[in-house]
Amino acid sequence: MSETLERRLVVGETNEEALALFGRHDLHLKIIEDNFPVKLVPRGNELIIRGNEAAVAQVQRLLEELLAVQRAGNLLTEREVRYAVRMAREGRDVHLTDVFSDVIVVTHRGKPIRPKTLGQKRYYEAIRKHGITFGIGPAGTGKTYIAMAMAVAAFKNKEVDRIILTRPAVEAGEKLGFLPGALEEKVNPYLRPLYDALFDVLGADSFERLRDKGYIEVAPLAYMRGRTLDDSFIILDEAQNTTPEQMKMFLTRLGFGSKAVITGDITQIDLPPGTPSGLVEVRHVLAGVPGIAFVYLTEQDVVRHELVQRIIQAYEAYERRQGAGRVAGARGGRNQPPPAPGS
Repeated sequence: MSETLERRLVVGETNEEALALFGRHDLHLKIIEDNFPVKLVPRGNELIIRGNEAAVAQVQRLLEELLAVQRAGNLLTEREVRYAVRMAREGRDVHLTDVFSDVIVVTHRGKPIRPKTLGQKRYYEAIRKHGITFGIGPAGTGKTYIAMAMAVAAFKNKEVDRIILTRPAVEAGEKLGFLPGALEEKVNPYLRPLYDALFDVLGADSFERLRDKGYIEVAPLAYMRGRTLDDSFIILDEAQNTTPEQMKMFLTRLGFGSKAVITGDITQIDLPPGTPSGLVEVRHVLAGVPGIAFVYLTEQDVVRHELVQRIIQAYEAYERRQGAGRVAGARGGRNQPPPAPGS
């Protein structure tokens, strides 16, 4: 049995700094205790760590990383602490200050928007360096939100003259004529997530003023046909629901001085059966083309509630089991029953 060690750390220059590191009601310490075989005892700006030698050393490095992030001007929240814990448990040598260091843009409320995971940091760097970037990954990984923040930053820095946001208006082919109401009433429900992200970054009043002046355009994908988009930051959202023809049409709209970001989740394709996804195909068509980047985000980059990550992992495990069952059934010449719960 490993010998229990006790190590004392000074974790802040003041009690206030230590309290911010520990979290409200010591929440951050409780998260660490839940994930490592240690006992943490706060005393003012000191912290006693009790556990085996390996665990104590690991938790000490983790706390030093978190303190460095805090001293770099970042407000530590449960989300950042859980991400740091996950990286430490996986043994990944990640300097969190490098991940959280870049401020993409400051919202109208004064809140800085930063990459929050290593995957998001790679995504941000790819958008900054490439003319076209594909962000592919599950829900909650910040694909659209980071692209939106980058677009607003580029507009504020006068790198582009306008922001254009688009997505397939109706998942199964944009058949707007079957929906009741005028065009705006038909497409608004499908564009709502784009509006919500812009409201969060710019504020409703600023967004409406820029939209009315033509600096921001939110439109269904069908409205991109026949246009050449110069000096624009263009975002195509929900791209898994484009056909190959729509994807080609969109990509060939890019004009001089423009940048495009295409986001999507290839596990949630809503096209009719037998219709290929433009996002799935384009990964093969444009692989290795200079100036184009593909960034794949995973459940490790989910920045929503912790349960969202668990849900994604559970679905992925279930789909793997189902796929294995179909293969076994095909080999055996008969359908196999679904795996028993917990198998």
